[in-house]
Amino acid sequence: MVYVRGMTEKFLNDAFAGESQAHMKYLIFANRARKEGFENVARLFEAIAFAEFVHARNHFEALGNVKDTAENLQVAVDGEDWESEEMYPAYRAVAELQNESRAIRSIDFALQAEKIHSEFYAQAKRAVESGRDIEIGEIYICEICGYTADSKVERCPICGAGSERFRRF
Repeated sequence: MVYVRGMTEKFLNDAFAGESQAHMKYLIFANRARKEGFENVARLFEAIAFAEFVHARNHFEALGNVKDTAENLQVAVDGEDWESEEMYPAYRAVAELQNESRAIRSIDFALQAEKIHSEFYAQAKRAVESGRDIEIGEIYICEICGYTADSKVERCPICGAGSERFRRF
């Protein structure tokens, strides 16, 4: 067990959050630069995004937050459940109150996808706890809403995007 004193723990958590946001922000910026034809700028954003990932990983590990795979899967299930059952419903209520249609759409997409993510993680946890890897083939993610499937789909059930909008993993 890793023990980190309170103030250091808070600062490492804050640094982890900041580095994580920088990582994602730079990947999003890289995507935009690539769409605008700036391949080298995109590569620069991606490279520095990786450096931000390294910083975030180091902070996360210093906090003792990386456990064995079964424990990590439970953390993932708990996080996805909290997002879909508590966080996103509350965020949606505020967005509705403020009539923020783009925010409502974004929140709805995430909320629906998070439920599916929790199910996948729970299946994986059951497999790991029985001493085996999850049996899963290709994974398809809708690039519009984040819907996740373990088989090819013709149309996204959340946002209606066609199969060409899915990324295969």
